[in-house]
Amino acid sequence: MPGFATAPALVIVGLSMLGSLRALDPADWRESLPAYLTMVAMPFCYSISEGIAVGTISYVAVHLFTGAESRKKVSPVLAILALVFLLKYIFL
Repeated sequence: MPGFATAPALVIVGLSMLGSLRALDPADWRESLPAYLTMVAMPFCYSISEGIAVGTISYVAVHLFTGAESRKKVSPVLAILALVFLLKYIFL
């Protein structure tokens, strides 16, 4: 499929993602850092799924290493998903 056919859809998706950044609290870096990393990784990797993988790994890592209260926000399913993404980066 040619790029000119998919570009408008990607621009609209990107703008809607930028709109949701207003809801983030910049003072809470545990929540905002993974979101910003996701936003930056998507264009650099040329892949939405790679950006989501980077965001998931960073979210889990930040919450696991910043205290017991923060660890409660990471569900077992999210931790397994981050581990799968991390193993993908290690072995591929």
